[in-house]
Amino acid sequence: MSAEKQPITAEDLYRVTLVEDPRISADGRWIAYVQVTVDKLDNGYKRNIWLVSTEGGVPFQLTRSGKDSQPRWSPDGKYLAFTSARDDKPQIYLLPITAPGGEPRALTSLPNGANNPAWSADSSQIAFLSGMNAEARAREDKNIEEPKPQDKLEGKQRKERKDLEESKRWDPRVVERIPYRSGTSYLTDNFTQVYVMPVAEGLPKEDAKPRRLTSVNADHNPPQWSPDGQYILTARMSDPNTDEPWRWSVLFRIRVSDGVHEQLTDNDFSSFAPVVSPDGQWIAFGRLPREQLSERYNRLAVMPFAGGEIRDLSLPLDRNVNDFKWSPDSQAILFTVGNEGHTKLYRANLNVSDIDALIIKVMDIESFDVHHEAGIAFIGSTEADPSELYWQDSSLDEPAQMTTVNQIFLESVIVHTFHEIRWQSPSGTEIQGWYMLPVGYEQGKQYPLALNIHGGPHVMWGPTFKSQWHEWQFQAARGYVVFFCNPRGSDGYGERFQMALHGAWGPVAMDDIMTGVDAIIAKGFVDSKRLAITGGSYGGFMTTWITSHTDRFITAASLRGVYNMLSFSGTTDIVSFTSNEMGVEPWENPTFLWENSPLAHAHKIKTPMLLLHSENDFRVPISEGEQMYTYIRRTGGKVKLIRFPREGHELTRSGEPEHRVSSLTHIINWFDEYCYPEKTQVAQE
Repeated sequence: MSAEKQPITAEDLYRVTLVEDPRISADGRWIAYVQVTVDKLDNGYKRNIWLVSTEGGVPFQLTRSGKDSQPRWSPDGKYLAFTSARDDKPQIYLLPITAPGGEPRALTSLPNGANNPAWSADSSQIAFLSGMNAEARAREDKNIEEPKPQDKLEGKQRKERKDLEESKRWDPRVVERIPYRSGTSYLTDNFTQVYVMPVAEGLPKEDAKPRRLTSVNADHNPPQWSPDGQYILTARMSDPNTDEPWRWSVLFRIRVSDGVHEQLTDNDFSSFAPVVSPDGQWIAFGRLPREQLSERYNRLAVMPFAGGEIRDLSLPLDRNVNDFKWSPDSQAILFTVGNEGHTKLYRANLNVSDIDALIIKVMDIESFDVHHEAGIAFIGSTEADPSELYWQDSSLDEPAQMTTVNQIFLESVIVHTFHEIRWQSPSGTEIQGWYMLPVGYEQGKQYPLALNIHGGPHVMWGPTFKSQWHEWQFQAARGYVVFFCNPRGSDGYGERFQMALHGAWGPVAMDDIMTGVDAIIAKGFVDSKRLAITGGSYGGFMTTWITSHTDRFITAASLRGVYNMLSFSGTTDIVSFTSNEMGVEPWENPTFLWENSPLAHAHKIKTPMLLLHSENDFRVPISEGEQMYTYIRRTGGKVKLIRFPREGHELTRSGEPEHRVSSLTHIINWFDEYCYPEKTQVAQE
């Protein structure tokens, strides 16, 4: 262990840099990507676009507003389009690449912003999304434009007046759909529509304007061009009057010349994210069976562009498909899947049943891009580094690392690796998990265990899972054996394994998890009297379920947990989720849902419990945390509730940095109070 290196702290969150969304230039010479840094001063995040040569070398920063994302190369290589919120609303900008040092110009100036730019094959047009309500669409159709302000003062006053009028329009708020709120905000009537516009400068005003191709009270998927430029593909709910749009999503083909729509898929499946093959003959897309939709695997499907038989290419692999892109020769589709703790890249051939793994390096592959000659660019995370850009071409035995965004940070801290462990659960099912020894580990000594449980419940964790990297390293730095596993219900082990929780969230997973705890203890380095447990969302459900069914844990921290299946089913933004997962509607068998809720057993929890919840969490509303807090306290348990203002369900992943650091600190201090009481006493003195 190097003397210069220090254990990782909660505040080291400010030093972790991430990379996102790699895009290869048309000539294969450059990769554009987004670099994400934590802004401690502003308590937020900065996103800027960087470039690096595919031949290697030092990357350089291309934009500097701190609000730039979604880089997209023009097919002719002359421009890089991107989305930027540098001037309030996000708009699409064009940066000339052939003129070094050129300034980006705003291509769009729509009142509600624009995003997801997509180039036509001839580089003459860009399609994009922009939110618009029915009234604004009607004015746009009649070509009614508001006159430009005479000066900045008038512009400022107009904006303030519009903001005031908009707030009054929603006071009181009339609710007529489900969901009516999501993320951390209430939904409005501005539904994302598909637009196209030319990129050339100096055109007559009417020719230069964006042209809207859709006019439906439904949000559309990002647009995708056909190679001949005649059509745009998207997806949206088939009937705008139905609730939960993700359940009823179908594919549409839109003729660019006149906006005529053609529905390509039916409602037997929820279909999304269509992508046309480079030769224009095929459409690849994702789809889910609507029956028990939340428990099922995303399938990679393909159909002829002209319509016809739909084939599911990924079924033989029996894995959940994430990101996917066509191979440049239109003969195969590349896609990522979770597989036994890692996200891997595969290739499915169009005309044969072969599915081949493409990247052999052990890592999580988050997003990728493909060039017809040069190779594959992708974002990868490893046990040693949470996020870097990689490049793989046919001349390389394994991918080359193109960035070192975390090098300085990693050279200054102690980073530990995980060890894999497998065991048989009482059901006879093999379960996979990992453990990390604490910083300063000495053979023969015993340490407290920090059991981490993932959410979902259909999520897969692995040792290269980037969103947990800092948290796990921090727990080990504070003297804990860090342990997690993928119990039945997790992604990455086949659809049957994932559906095994149906109607039994608690007991099935508890058997798998607690058998794993016993397997770790049997190794001899865990003190069985100092067991800590934590988890978020479904992990919070399991934290409270387990502690209400066993007293083996000395301390617990539950984040944003689902505790009452009855109240959750009526307050979440995914209202059909409960009936999908449990097999009954609340009015059909409320007793069954109550008995399968941790809240029904909260009076038995005597493990000291820390509850953390976000006040604007619309996925798992804070009422869940309030109920659990009240039940434990009223029945004599020790409990503390911490409420985070302004935050939603993604607090620990993308919330305000200060809140993320605070969450980590509260949890570890709560653990230390019971697992390392001597530390707590010294700190208090």
